[in-house]
Amino acid sequence: MIFIAAKFKVRAEFAEDWPEIVGPFTAATRAEPGCRWFDWSRSVEDPSEYVLLEAFADGDAGAAHVSSAHFAEARRTLPPHLVATPEIINFTIDQDGWSALGELAVPAS
Repeated sequence: MIFIAAKFKVRAEFAEDWPEIVGPFTAATRAEPGCRWFDWSRSVEDPSEYVLLEAFADGDAGAAHVSSAHFAEARRTLPPHLVATPEIINFTIDQDGWSALGELAVPAS
């Protein structure tokens, strides 16, 4: 699985509307057959920073994503809303989904 974490520093005037701005891109990506997840979160320390956690089944699924029409559209339409180029961590792991965080296990009730 390819796992990606990316930080987006959004211009202050677009920060509140960012989920709607990326909405079509998010929906199209989530509909890709190889997409495992594509989830946005907002920083609690900096309201203009959003973090995207995304995962794709394999390299072919990742390649299909970056060659998609909606990715090309995002490359064209999203940068004007950003302060800087997003930062990214991208790696391939031998896993197919989330694992339980055993150190914070919740006892069965």
